[in-house]
Amino acid sequence: MLEITSPSDLPADYPDTAVAIGKFDGVHLGHQQLFQTLVEISEEAGLSATVFTFDRHPRTLFDPAGAPKPLIGPIQKAALLEGEGIDLVLKARFDQELAALTPEGFVASYLVPLRARIVIVGEGFRFGAGGTGTIEDLQRIGAEHGFSAIEVKNVDRGDSKISSTRIRALLDAGDVAEAASLLGRNHETTGVVEHGRKLGRTIGFPTANISRSAEGYLPADGVYAGYLHADGVSYPAAHSVGTNDSVAEVPRLLESHVIGRDDLDLYDKIVTCEYVAKVRGWAKFDSLDALVEQIGKDVAVAATLLGE
Repeated sequence: MLEITSPSDLPADYPDTAVAIGKFDGVHLGHQQLFQTLVEISEEAGLSATVFTFDRHPRTLFDPAGAPKPLIGPIQKAALLEGEGIDLVLKARFDQELAALTPEGFVASYLVPLRARIVIVGEGFRFGAGGTGTIEDLQRIGAEHGFSAIEVKNVDRGDSKISSTRIRALLDAGDVAEAASLLGRNHETTGVVEHGRKLGRTIGFPTANISRSAEGYLPADGVYAGYLHADGVSYPAAHSVGTNDSVAEVPRLLESHVIGRDDLDLYDKIVTCEYVAKVRGWAKFDSLDALVEQIGKDVAVAATLLGE
């Protein structure tokens, strides 16, 4: 999969494209349906299946405090898009210049240089300054530049559409199982294992402390059953997401205990924590003995949930 940040990076001999446009945060089931349409149309028409997306949520530019945190990071997103059969990704920097483009200017700046022949968007798609451009505008402008535009309907689950906002709310509630049903896979956090206080090792439950720069939205504080993936091996694990009161600048941390193993050296390795089910919510303990007792119960519950 080729990744570029500007249409000018496109090789001169690159094929014409079919382009899907969107933020695609989470690459959830709704996005996956759109990508399936994109790939099928691309193969039929002999075009390159292309995704146009942004390097950040547009609200980051206008309302930084209110902008949602991403469900997945750039490395995770690239891997998922490649897995969907995408040939080319243009990840544009969302800045004032891009935000100020009229619908016609957006097409001229991005879709024309990409040599788009088909453009695919989700239901309710808006583009151009202030979100003034509609699917009808895209079809009209496309006719002037030699491409057609197709709108793909949203995918509903229950009484509302699948969306990144909905998935984020589920993760905020700790409902990783329901989030997985909308993502089409279990949610994951990926990062480097760092040295911590090593408290877990002293009480018989060593943990891998995941870097604060990890990719993948952290669910609500609590304990989760899941898997830790490292060096091509999947280990059953109990993941703990919570607050470290002693480190003010790192308010929420992810630690993972591999069930039944105390011999693993994971320091400085990139690992992935996969969330399968919630064990319990977050709690404080009055003593170390109470904490150790609860951790033992959590690990037992996690093992049962995973069928270990």
